[in-house]
Amino acid sequence: MDNRENYLRAVEFRYPEWIPCRVGLMPATWKKYREELEELVLRHPRIFGSYEKGSTNFDSSPPGYRQGEYLTDSWGCVWYNTFDGLEGQVVKHPLENWEALKTYQLPDPLVTADRGSQQDWEMICKRLQQARQKGELATGGLPHGFMFMRLYYLRAFENLMIDFVEDPPDLHTLIEMVLNHNIRLINKWLELEAEMIYFGDDLGSQRQVLMGPEYFRKYIKPCYVRMFGACRKAGTYVYLHSDGHILEIIDDLIECGVSILNPQLGANGLEELVKKCKGKACVDLDLSRQDFPFCSSEKIREDIGEAVSKLGSREGGLMLCAECEPDVPLENIEAICRAFEECCFDLL
Repeated sequence: MDNRENYLRAVEFRYPEWIPCRVGLMPATWKKYREELEELVLRHPRIFGSYEKGSTNFDSSPPGYRQGEYLTDSWGCVWYNTFDGLEGQVVKHPLENWEALKTYQLPDPLVTADRGSQQDWEMICKRLQQARQKGELATGGLPHGFMFMRLYYLRAFENLMIDFVEDPPDLHTLIEMVLNHNIRLINKWLELEAEMIYFGDDLGSQRQVLMGPEYFRKYIKPCYVRMFGACRKAGTYVYLHSDGHILEIIDDLIECGVSILNPQLGANGLEELVKKCKGKACVDLDLSRQDFPFCSSEKIREDIGEAVSKLGSREGGLMLCAECEPDVPLENIEAICRAFEECCFDLL
């Protein structure tokens, strides 16, 4: 069975042969560990695939990930970075004052990417075709922070929270503008017959839904319904990543049409995620990256095994992912890879 078929079986609860799992390595992590990390990757081809030695530039960071850099994105939001190899944050907001909305122009999503580089749709189309030819899933995606986060990138977080309470007409205008921008991009991916579209919007803090469930349902959920509904109508899977505590709105997200939900284990808790998600939607469980710098190898193995035993089932519906920042010791990255190999490739 190839990776594509196994992945789809996990999503659809059709008895996959193994639990899909992956380890994410940030640019800052590559920069810190360099050749040692590359040797680790080469030792674990079942996790990282056919990696070629020398293919990673250890010192390269994408726009917005470079220490000391100010970056103005295509929306006019100014980002600043204080740590090389990790993403910065927005420090200047073009719509902090509603007066600016009168003359504000959104970028064209079919021409300009969020970070300003040109979209080469011909090359993207070829990439999707090559994925299909290799037996891989042809995937597209919207930029991380496509809806809720984009609203506070534009307005500033405190302003947006006040807007949600005061409900000014300009807020509804802005939401519709951002939504229509996203739908144009989604329609392009659907035109190219993407089999799955990635969406990422961080909706939670460490302890709660950032805007409160009632405001999510009023302002954000209707947008998700339209976007995810268009995907599902076309037969395209919806992958949603969301950092933070989102337990109170997981039912809403599933109702919106999410096929694969990527929640954080640490902010939501395993037992609660079992209650909310098991058997209802496929979960790509984001393991507790806050624990990785401090855990023993034994604890990592125990935690991954517990997640598999409680949230997984022979029918499927579970994937696992681990993002490793530069504060994670190299031996713990190795322990994650070994635990994945032990727990995910021999099914329950």
